[in-house]
Amino acid sequence: MDAKKTAFLGLGVMGFPMAGHLARAGHAVTVYNRTASKVGQWAEKFGAGHGGSTALTPAAAAEGKDLVMVCVGNDDDVRAVTLGPDGALAAMRPGAVLVDHTTASATLARELYADAKARGVRFLDAPVSGGQAGAENGKLTIMVGGDADAFALAEPVLGCYARAVTLMGGPGSGQLTKMVNQICIAGLLQGLSEGINFGMRAGLDIERVLDVIGKGAAQSWQMDNRGKTMAADKFDFGFAVDWMRKDLGICMAQSRVDGTALPVTALIDQLYARVQARGGGRWDTSSLIRLLRDK
Repeated sequence: MDAKKTAFLGLGVMGFPMAGHLARAGHAVTVYNRTASKVGQWAEKFGAGHGGSTALTPAAAAEGKDLVMVCVGNDDDVRAVTLGPDGALAAMRPGAVLVDHTTASATLARELYADAKARGVRFLDAPVSGGQAGAENGKLTIMVGGDADAFALAEPVLGCYARAVTLMGGPGSGQLTKMVNQICIAGLLQGLSEGINFGMRAGLDIERVLDVIGKGAAQSWQMDNRGKTMAADKFDFGFAVDWMRKDLGICMAQSRVDGTALPVTALIDQLYARVQARGGGRWDTSSLIRLLRDK
């Protein structure tokens, strides 16, 4: 793969390793992060050995780059690093590709697509699934919305930290697909919580139960990777409840636009609010079982 001049904006638990994979693959990477200490940590790990560099503003990071990746917290954070005089779009050259990995709204994706197009820049909304472990291991799943020509340019580069990169449709399609992903996960985790709690209260060897039913129709990634830690009451890792509530809020806002019913999702969002009230905002999303166990 030809080396590309890239920028990565946002060095959180996902962005930090994702930008690192780009550097290890031989791409020239310039990073920006709102918290300067993260920039220093990334530069120490990837700067000297892999040619990574840092910038003080998103615009400075994006100037002259072939691709600019964004992975921040929410819609407002995306706007902060892409728009305005210090935003990435102000400095990107015509023909370059802006890729937003943030889980954000489809409305924002369409707005940025139009803004970028007016400047001669290509835009892809490209939220990811796979969590921190997927980012660190380069095994993310990326669902992409945008134009086929932009996707063709970006796909080989995104493959540096993904096992699957799929174009789902036009602008906003990546974000809508991620919403489906989160809706399915939320419902599955509540079912898994109820099942494990039921089995434990019934006196079953729950690890044995999970081993058996995990070979049948009940099998899922969540069961394989979270079932036994749920039974062991361990939640100090993984995808945080705070992040899931943000994502479910996006899902429910979109459902109001589309007139779609999400009764179970709305219920689980309120259950997560109860987890937050217990101080579990940074616990893994599998902590739903705490509400059943601690009644």
